[in-house]
Amino acid sequence: MRKVLTATMAVAATVAGLLTATTTAATADQPHQPVSDCQLANGISHVVQIQFDNVHLTRDNPNIPSDLEQMPNLLNFMKNNGVVMANTHDVLVHTATNFVSNETGLYPDRTGITQSNSYSYYDPAGATHTGISFAYWTDPVYDPAGHSTDTRYNTDYVADRNNVPNAADVNAPAPWVPFTRAGCNVGEVGMGNTALENIDVDVPTVFGADSPQAAEAKANPAKATADVVGYAVHCAQGSATCANGQTDALPDEPGGYAGYKALFGNAQIQPVVHPSGPITTLSGKPVADPKGNPGFPGFDAQTADVSLGYAASLLEHDVPVTNIYVSDAHTDHTAAHAGDLGPGEQTYEQQLHDYDQAFGAFFQRLAADGITPANTLFSVTTDEGDHFSGSQPSPANCTGAPGNYCSYTTRSEVNVNLPGLLATQANNTTPFAIHSDPAPAIYVTGNPDRTDPKARQLGRDLFGLTFTNPLTGGSEKVAYQLADPVEEKILHFVSADAARTPTLTAFSGEDSYIGGGAANCNRACVYTSSGYAWNHGGFQPDMQTIFASYAGPGVTARGIDDSTWTDQVDNRPTLLALAGLQDDYATDGRVVTEILDPKAVPATLSRNKELEPLGQLYKQLTAASGQFAADTLAISTKAVSSGSASDDSTYQQLEAALTALDNARDQLSAEISQALIGAAFEHRPVPHSQAVSLIDRTQQLLAGAHELSAG
Repeated sequence: MRKVLTATMAVAATVAGLLTATTTAATADQPHQPVSDCQLANGISHVVQIQFDNVHLTRDNPNIPSDLEQMPNLLNFMKNNGVVMANTHDVLVHTATNFVSNETGLYPDRTGITQSNSYSYYDPAGATHTGISFAYWTDPVYDPAGHSTDTRYNTDYVADRNNVPNAADVNAPAPWVPFTRAGCNVGEVGMGNTALENIDVDVPTVFGADSPQAAEAKANPAKATADVVGYAVHCAQGSATCANGQTDALPDEPGGYAGYKALFGNAQIQPVVHPSGPITTLSGKPVADPKGNPGFPGFDAQTADVSLGYAASLLEHDVPVTNIYVSDAHTDHTAAHAGDLGPGEQTYEQQLHDYDQAFGAFFQRLAADGITPANTLFSVTTDEGDHFSGSQPSPANCTGAPGNYCSYTTRSEVNVNLPGLLATQANNTTPFAIHSDPAPAIYVTGNPDRTDPKARQLGRDLFGLTFTNPLTGGSEKVAYQLADPVEEKILHFVSADAARTPTLTAFSGEDSYIGGGAANCNRACVYTSSGYAWNHGGFQPDMQTIFASYAGPGVTARGIDDSTWTDQVDNRPTLLALAGLQDDYATDGRVVTEILDPKAVPATLSRNKELEPLGQLYKQLTAASGQFAADTLAISTKAVSSGSASDDSTYQQLEAALTALDNARDQLSAEISQALIGAAFEHRPVPHSQAVSLIDRTQQLLAGAHELSAG
């Protein structure tokens, strides 16, 4: 969910009333324009990537069909033409991090988006300030207060994880580049960080401080937002689509990126792709903001009808690669704006029905344009898993079907005032900033070293905090797991920008949303409210487990695959391998060969049967929710919660062991990655002896970490 900490980033209010999609496909007002210059492999002419916000394959209540089960037009399309992978996992923590990792194939430490949707950063004096994760690709740190002392890129790249602490300020390679270099125009419909996210720093970065767009942003912010935010087209070199566009500046792109242009925002896109008038939703209504300004309606208003309608217009007009964001279905998108809804509530059920109708219309419209799984690569996934926090439903056996809808007396996360509990339970008033979350990131004022007595005592006291969950009546811990910078590095939380590294990260219970508050608890330190009821970002399985689905040329698996273990960084290399493209950097993911036709990928990858078990072990070694991460987090928790002011020997011993494990993991994972990338993209065979050695070494390292965690 695009929940941020400042009104500066608040999206526009959603369009009044959920737009109801028609059951028949809307037709384009112009004939589909064939794409002649987009050169992809395996007969692929189009690539359609869809990322939901908080949409589930698994059921949140066993009596109520899941989100995807209630969207059979989408679920059956992907199952019948490809595969839905049910054992996929997100990267910690959530939304912005998830989107960027899915787009790039990189873990957060290599892109700088390690906390989201906002984060804190330290200035040179040790004071903390707020940064926003959602910002255009080439932006510096976006501090909504306007006094940023951190001038590094928001998407801050590091090529070698071993060198993270001293890495130079380099902009992360942009995900659209392999496609535009192959002659394909790339559309972005609400997708994270690849179109403008705001009019504060994005407009000066892209258009210039003295541009007409900057003047409009000052004079009429609402109109400027509708005109320039949310949508973009990154064009191939020389494409007529972007003849009157902006320079697509990527100053640090490997191999250079001169001579490319882009269209930013509806005001530039609409005259090119839909000159007859406003771009419309699938149901034929103009895409517009609540004030009637044509263009971007706000991220929360990017319902399936809106996003898919805008994307269809791009796909029909020389934008063959389109990345699409679709807002969650469990927030009330009607005029009532009642906040988050519970499973089986009537409005939630209606919105899922409308999403299903929209997908039916979308696929029918694309088929009429000749865009089908026979020639188009489809990828549909979600950013994160989440957990409904609220009272038990009434009636207890409700199913969400007409006449048996569910209702809830409470729909709320359990809000926990961390400074208040620390002060009242542990007499600890250490000042800190916090990124509120089920996995809160804590930045102690002054930026102390992890071994500083203040940081150490805070970790001990934090682990001892408990509270009564008002939803269940049971006693819970505030922190079940703890990580300081040693474990944070293993979890991919330590980026090239050392100013963003938290002093501590805690992992709470499923219902808990850990945030700030008054140290004297002048209101209850633990309470429910209303508005937000879906909790995400933690280490629990229902928060980490998501789905990823693939359909199109080269995808042979059919139905639901609930066994193959993948995570978000695997999406990128899998799609590129099928499209015959390659990034200019080493991704952190692997090509998921289990679901692919061996003839669709190089023989050096498909014919080496040892590479699948090696790739599967590689995931357990590197993924933020893999076995190595889980075991080292258990070790870290023992370390951070141990000792006393007079004896910290256990902490020192365990942290030294974690550092050694981390160094071994980074070295081994780099070797495995090089072998897998070489086989997938560079036609380099992996000798039998090398593969066997890598498998054996990985098993030993995983076993060693597990043994230490159990000790």
